Parts: sequence; structure tokens; C-alpha cells
Amino acid sequence: MTRTVDVPDLVSRARSGEPRAVARLISLVEDASPHLREVAAALGPHTGRAWVVGLTGAPGVGKSTMTSQLVTALRRKELRVGVLAVDPSSPFSGGALLGDRVRMQEHATDAGVFIRSMASRGHLGGLSWATPQALRVLDAAGCDVVLIETVGVGQSEVEVAGLADTTLVLVAPGMGDGIQAAKAGILEIADVFVVNKADRDGADRTVRELKHGLSLARRERLGPSWRPPVVRAVAAQGEGLDELVEAIDKHHQWLVDRGELEQRRQARAAAEVEAIALAHLRSRIGDLRGGTALSQLAKRVAAGEVDPYAAADDLIAGLSTP
Repeated sequence: MTRTVDVPDLVSRARSGEPRAVARLISLVEDASPHLREVAAALGPHTGRAWVVGLTGAPGVGKSTMTSQLVTALRRKELRVGVLAVDPSSPFSGGALLGDRVRMQEHATDAGVFIRSMASRGHLGGLSWATPQALRVLDAAGCDVVLIETVGVGQSEVEVAGLADTTLVLVAPGMGDGIQAAKAGILEIADVFVVNKADRDGADRTVRELKHGLSLARRERLGPSWRPPVVRAVAAQGEGLDELVEAIDKHHQWLVDRGELEQRRQARAAAEVEAIALAHLRSRIGDLRGGTALSQLAKRVAAGEVDPYAAADDLIAGLSTP
């Protein structure tokens, strides 16, 4: 039996800061509810205000601890903070393995903080497919800053840069991150580098390697560009957080002053629209798999009667007909 959902009421309650309403809206998004279109339409006029900060880096670099400390630093500035922590999925339930992160429980009773763990559900880019829509929920609910912490899955994790206004890349001494950064394309996506666990041996070397790589990358660019700072921090001790927040603020101001913020957000919207359209097309193609159109085209391609490009054109033409 389908549960009745009063979307306008949910959105109204979420905008007034009611945690249960915010959680319910995000659940509708994650579950691809039939009400998803209505939810998106209701949220749209109330979005575009939150500053989105993405945190990425290899497993074990301290992203969860850093996220928790950032929440504390931002709350000291009396900002409302939302956190989307994307966890690996359970192979049995498909849900987030870690639930609402243990390290963030100190914020659980703070009405100015909303924390939600989301399952990646096998998505290799480090983000859940529903993350953009969940971000819109937190934005509409009045969060001043939304922190997105990704699964630590390595080089494919760079897609967080397409979703965030400011991307923080965490590295740690002794993990080879300074050397591997260029290979992973991280030099291109980072707006701020954070050398976490900077009290460990090798921190100075990691900082030098990052700065050297950044200087080489800068020479290849034409025109003025943002030069990512390298911030030292020890998240477990709360050290370096003031410098990190200052670096985020400076990047924010740089984007606003140069008109880059609007460009980033338009690119983000374009990617989201494209993803929704492609998902719809894949669904339509999936429907065709159960019929005869796709199988007949496949037989003709296999028999050499038609080339795959022409077959694809016929398939698309079929999708465009009611």
C-alpha cells in the first residue's frame, strides 16, 4: 500500500527547520519516490543559497574527523550546517554501512546541524546518485553551508568537484598523496589542499610536493586563476581549523568577485539535468529490452545487415515516438 505524502506540508516543515521533515524529504529522494518530481518543483524556489563544500581524499586520511571539526568551526560563526556523508553500501540492504557517522555524534543534539548518511549503492564516483537532490533539500531547509563527505574510493572520486562550490582535498603524510595527486587529477579539482595529520613525520615533504606540483600546473594555465592554498591541520586535535575556514572564505569571495560562482552553479545544473535525462532514456531502453525492437536491431547488427550506428539511430527514433 502506497503511503500518502503531503509534499507541500513536508517542504513547509523542512523550511522551518524540522529535522524529521528534512529526513523524510531526503528519504523520498533516495528511494526515487513517485513524488520526486513534486518534491523538486516545491524545493526549487527556495534553493541556491547554501555554500557547498566537498571533502574528498583517500581512505584513512581523516575525512570524517575533519568534517566534524569543520562543523564545530562553522557553528562558532553561528552558521546552520548540513552534512551529507556518503558511505559504502551494505551488500545486503543497500543502505549506508556506517549510518550517521559515529565521529559526528557530538553534533546530534545541535538544532543548527543536520547530518545524513547516504549509501553510495555501488556508485563508483564516490557520491550517491541522489546526492544532488539531497543537497537541494538541505539548501531549501535553510542550511548556510552544506558539507559533502565522499566515500574514499581513490581516483574516480573527483566528481565531487562538479557538485561543490569549494572542493577540499585531504592528503596525509606517508600515504604517497603528494606524489600521486597529479596522477589522480587532483591538482585540477582541488580548491584547497589540507595536509591532515600534519604532526606526523613527512608532513613537510608532503607540503613541498604539493606546492611544487601546483606551481608546475599554474605555469600551464593562461590568465588569472585561483591558486589552491595548502593548509596544515591535525583534525583530531582541532588544529588548523581557523586557517582552513579562512581559506574557504577566501575562495568563496574569489568566486563571487570574478563571477565564477554563477558559472560553476550553471555547470552543476546542466550536469544534473543531463543525468536525469539520461536516466530516463536508460529506463526507456530497459523497457525496450523486454520487447522486440532492441532484440531485432541486435540481431541485424550481429548478422551484418546494419551497422551499430544506424541501429542506434533507429533505437533513438523509436524512443522519440509515443
